[in-house]
Amino acid sequence: MKLAFSTLGVPGMPIAEVIRLANEHGYQGVELRTHPEEPVHPGLSLLERADVVEEFKAGGVEILTLAGYVRVASEGDDEPVLAELAELLKLARDLGAKNVRVFPGGGGQDQDVADATAARRLGAAAPDAADMGVRILLETHDSHRAGVDVARVVGTVGHPQIGALWDIMHTWLAGEEPAASHAVLAPHLGYVQVKDIASAEDIAPLGLGAGVLPLRACLDTLDPDSWVCWEYEKRWHPDAPALAGLLGAGREHLLRLGAPKQ
Repeated sequence: MKLAFSTLGVPGMPIAEVIRLANEHGYQGVELRTHPEEPVHPGLSLLERADVVEEFKAGGVEILTLAGYVRVASEGDDEPVLAELAELLKLARDLGAKNVRVFPGGGGQDQDVADATAARRLGAAAPDAADMGVRILLETHDSHRAGVDVARVVGTVGHPQIGALWDIMHTWLAGEEPAASHAVLAPHLGYVQVKDIASAEDIAPLGLGAGVLPLRACLDTLDPDSWVCWEYEKRWHPDAPALAGLLGAGREHLLRLGAPKQ
């Protein structure tokens, strides 16, 4: 198992500190929240992008994903959505990131309409993603919370550069068992986002193992060399404990859960 953490848990932290935390606590990669309030975003110049690459290379930490906020099923014209996605892909190419994360964002639309919109836009972006060597991962989230929802869209596109990101909280909130989520997502799966919460009514982030999410059941479905990323959503819950103090114990917990059964 290869471990990463999301910078959503350390909002606004300088890149040097992110790399230090990864090395200090044994995480091989990071998922970079890509937003103007963060150090990494599409507005960076070419020189700034080169500096980011050098920092991560020197630190020996991989940029697993740029976690963007493109909503591929949102209502409206395709052009602004595709333009935003194109900028995210270019940034990933320049930084050497394997993946970009996108959301469904279908809102209250009819499911068939939202599916068709998302599939059309992802299909349009797939050739450029292939040229850049970047994979677009649609996260189980909002209007497409269950694995079956995301698999339906990604399967319709049918392109190897379009895949799925399994956020285990959202599939659990959708009432989908981990084995069922994995069964439909496996052909498209990029990696898994893990987290823990107290209940469906209280989704403030907890240390891994301190809540109710079925972490072991999810990890049991994965190949041993899979990437697993801890998404600790402190950005949306500022009163939550600092991620830095939890990273070591979180890593040990994931390794215990992912160890082969005797």
